[in-house]
Amino acid sequence: MNKYFITGIGTDIGKTVVSAIVTEALEADYWKPVQAGELQYTDTHRVRDLISNSRSVMHEHSYALQSPMSPHAAAAIDGISIDLSFIRPPKTENHLVIEGAGGLLVPLNEQETMLDLIREEYKVVVVSRHYLGSINHTLLTLSELRNRGLNVSGIVFNGTVNERTESIIKKMGIVKEIGRIDEEPYIDKKTIKKYSRLFKPLLEAL
Repeated sequence: MNKYFITGIGTDIGKTVVSAIVTEALEADYWKPVQAGELQYTDTHRVRDLISNSRSVMHEHSYALQSPMSPHAAAAIDGISIDLSFIRPPKTENHLVIEGAGGLLVPLNEQETMLDLIREEYKVVVVSRHYLGSINHTLLTLSELRNRGLNVSGIVFNGTVNERTESIIKKMGIVKEIGRIDEEPYIDKKTIKKYSRLFKPLLEAL
């Protein structure tokens, strides 16, 4: 069984929606190691409410922090420090989708970032959304992953189509497109199911 790490080029890029699509497509388990803020309705709750299959298991966070901030800052407010040895993937016989928080270099503590949670065996899926500067942020994300020797399995584009942006990212980033998500009026189970069917063959081929 495979582990898929969903990362993005920043915040509010669409990682949770992509995580729900991958979870639904593979009927995988889902785990967000670090949740910062919105503890009444976390990303785990959202993924649970967006998927349709009955096989997926939602696993508990290693850290659930009160403030919607960078994890290192949110942890400090809560009077703790994030210890990576405490963040262990849940045991499962199923595929596992792991959602990061923010971008790759979001600090977890004074020495380590979200990037340090990604293991060599993980299949990394990068989520990109078009805005002024997104080409640079996407290529930097891909470059940093490869500098660490990690497996960049593919990219998902989220939002309004921009062919010039997407084509140059794929060419210069040497990355395969898994799929794209249109600017949907709303995201619900039906939407996630639609994209899960589209993404499934490419995900299974990674």
